[in-house]
Amino acid sequence: MQTLEVKKEITKSKQKTRKLSGSAALLEVFLAEKVETIFGYPGGAIMPIYDALYDYQQKMNHVLVRHEQGAIHAAQGYARVSGKTGIVFATSGPGATNLVTGLADAMIDSTPLVCITGQVYAHLLGTDAFQETDVINITTPVTKWNYQITDATEIPSVLAKAFYIAASGRPGPVLIDITKNAQIQEFEYEEYQPSEHIRSYRPKPIIRKKFVEEAARLINEAKKPFVIFGQGVILGAAETEFKNFIEKSGIPAAWTILGMSAIPTDHPLAVGMLGMHGNYGPNVLTNECDVLIAVGMRFDDRVTGRLDKYAKQAKVIHLDIDPAEIDKNVKSTVPVWGDCKETLPMLTQLIEKKTHEAWHQKFKDFQKQEDEKCIYPEMHPADDILSMGEVIDALNEFTKGDAILVTDVGQHQMVTCRYAKYNQSKSNITSGGLGTMGFALPAAIGAKFGAPKREVIAIAGDGGFQMTLQELGTIMQTELNVKIIILNNQFLGMVRQWQELFNDRRYSFVDIQSPDFVELAKAYRIDGQKVIYRADLKNALKEMLENDGAYLLEIMVGKENNVFPMVPQGCSVSEIRLS
Repeated sequence: MQTLEVKKEITKSKQKTRKLSGSAALLEVFLAEKVETIFGYPGGAIMPIYDALYDYQQKMNHVLVRHEQGAIHAAQGYARVSGKTGIVFATSGPGATNLVTGLADAMIDSTPLVCITGQVYAHLLGTDAFQETDVINITTPVTKWNYQITDATEIPSVLAKAFYIAASGRPGPVLIDITKNAQIQEFEYEEYQPSEHIRSYRPKPIIRKKFVEEAARLINEAKKPFVIFGQGVILGAAETEFKNFIEKSGIPAAWTILGMSAIPTDHPLAVGMLGMHGNYGPNVLTNECDVLIAVGMRFDDRVTGRLDKYAKQAKVIHLDIDPAEIDKNVKSTVPVWGDCKETLPMLTQLIEKKTHEAWHQKFKDFQKQEDEKCIYPEMHPADDILSMGEVIDALNEFTKGDAILVTDVGQHQMVTCRYAKYNQSKSNITSGGLGTMGFALPAAIGAKFGAPKREVIAIAGDGGFQMTLQELGTIMQTELNVKIIILNNQFLGMVRQWQELFNDRRYSFVDIQSPDFVELAKAYRIDGQKVIYRADLKNALKEMLENDGAYLLEIMVGKENNVFPMVPQGCSVSEIRLS
């Protein structure tokens, strides 16, 4: 005979459970995780989830893209500007395989995503059924975690792990493949429990105080210290902590491409960008500093150049949340494991307040050389043909450093990263580690959904834009206010530059023909214009930015203009060329 207390507990338990399909359970998890926007494309194997989504349209927004690659790049843009996890839906087979490029991009750039792919019925797995692919094995190298669900009862717990893994520690993409039977299957859905711990998974390494103390001692003794910082500052929401650190230490600070905008670009201690097309001083003086402090960056080859000639004279302090990155490329003198939001304040407390004025002057001297030999010619071309640099400089006048700029990959990307001004964090959105052409347009769509009150401008080249231009249809259907600038040099510009410099101008298949981009935009009900002459540039930019809706601005720039400075491949950073 049941006691009154037992009966009450049973009644309470029944109230907590309800019978749901796997598809509905998935969407209930999304609600619990406060998902607002999904980027996706329906298909046969994910149709039950889309059928369930029909009843959730008032609770979350689904953006119908024109290609699955567009969905995942949009989710990346959304995640990068919002700080939230991007969500993607795709069907099985080609739908799932079309996500692979975006997964690889998100993996190397540490972007949190949860991708849901439909799969054939469980009993058909391994039979080469229609639109069946082994998405788990295909995506294992390019995901932080992946998992295949064949039973609906697993959905709540697996999705809880997926959200936790994607966003914790060093973020990254997670893919969950759900068979069609699991989407349809009904089960007793209990109250959702988010994941806060997974056995054997430690997103944050234990901070070793003795290493923080040793790092502080080296910094206090340094005569020529130099800070290089990456996206880890932004991902760790440690912008304030980083600013406090450099302002107390007085150390010059340079950013990687993905670290750009973590501090304002005009901050007195900011000395510019590192890397192949970075600023002159930061590259050369990397090989003169006595202590190199790396914060939330991974010593990518485009930053280091030849490793056997990289900062050999310096003691290296490396702060990173991912222990695998420490000592991977550059041997550290002092490794500081941990979240930089936690380690930076500890370090700041122990360092002495300094200014390093003589050391800063060396950066200013190198900047003066770069101004004379690179920047002035870029901003004041000798002919009537527009340069990419003067376009970005003119854009700065209107945005005042407050816009989100989403760049594609190529010369325009390097020029934008060199000359764009930023006042706010999470403003420079680009494909860094993978260098994915076609990234800008869909990522800008996602960025606008992630930051609807901010101005979002996609900047692309004529080559990369044509890889994902079908996403103009997504802009048309959503009536999204995204601005698009195409810097058209009628070449695959970066490849052409290399062919000019290193292959005796043997221009092999880089002369690309393009449609009339303005007329193309009109077909998608998007306003636009083409700029050829310098006299028309600023009025065109003003008209674009004042337009109430989406706008495409095609700007014709020099065909054979090159991006300098440049560290030639196989050279050290101190061998950077100004021309």
